[in-house]
Amino acid sequence: MKLLPAQYIRAYVKRNKTDAVDAAALLEAARSSDIRPVRIKSVEQQALQGLHRIRSLWMGTRTSRINALRGFCREFGIAIPVGARTGIEAISRVLADPRSAVPDMIRGTARLLIEEIRLLEARIAQLERELAEIARHSPACTTLLSIPGIGLLTATAMVAATSGDVSHFKDARHFASWFGLTPREYSSGSSRYLGRISKKGDRYLRMLLTHGARSVLRAAAVAVNAWRQVCGIRQWALAVQQRTHHNKAACALANKLARICYATLRDHAPFAESERISKKLNRESFAMPA
Repeated sequence: MKLLPAQYIRAYVKRNKTDAVDAAALLEAARSSDIRPVRIKSVEQQALQGLHRIRSLWMGTRTSRINALRGFCREFGIAIPVGARTGIEAISRVLADPRSAVPDMIRGTARLLIEEIRLLEARIAQLERELAEIARHSPACTTLLSIPGIGLLTATAMVAATSGDVSHFKDARHFASWFGLTPREYSSGSSRYLGRISKKGDRYLRMLLTHGARSVLRAAAVAVNAWRQVCGIRQWALAVQQRTHHNKAACALANKLARICYATLRDHAPFAESERISKKLNRESFAMPA
């Protein structure tokens, strides 16, 4: 006798001592043949993702300390310029000046915050050197580093998320939609409307791709202002920016970068010359210098 879905759920709950909601989800997954199974990450992938999460935590702590020091100085009428590097330098000069308006009561403790920020920067720089060493021994990371706008963090984070194998994605569009970079579609009949990007998937990788796209746009604008030749993906990005505006062009370019990443990982071929790869890997530190 074939069990009905409700009877199957009760039997599964009784046999495995699990929740009915979990049993219903498993039953629905078994009945839906079009659901693709999620690939299980290896121990190395999880460890690499852990390094990125630790770096994000340290960067957030560093930013909060800088903002706290900036607020303390503002309380005493001292304006600190915008920017992390210039802000830390300005705060250090204010604390070192005995004639500044900062009271002696808080001056010593504020110096301890400066030392904590320097310690965090040293740890971040050391972690990024470890990531660079991992990227040197990873063919997938080396391939991704050949793409404009893809740096050490984006390459290692993408390898941690995909292990460098994109064969389970149907095409490049599915790979870009996995990051939430494809527009939402509101269509009816013959009318097609594309809205904002879906913002589904890995938020961290989507942020890295978007920042990489912004850096490519900025570099292309600087090259145009210096009367240097701009070609390839930079010329396409500038054309999109002229038709729309900067933020839409950055999202479109991030989508394009994700598709290029898919193609390079699928074909195991670099996008550009090897000089770009060695230049990205030989940087001493990707954090703010001390």
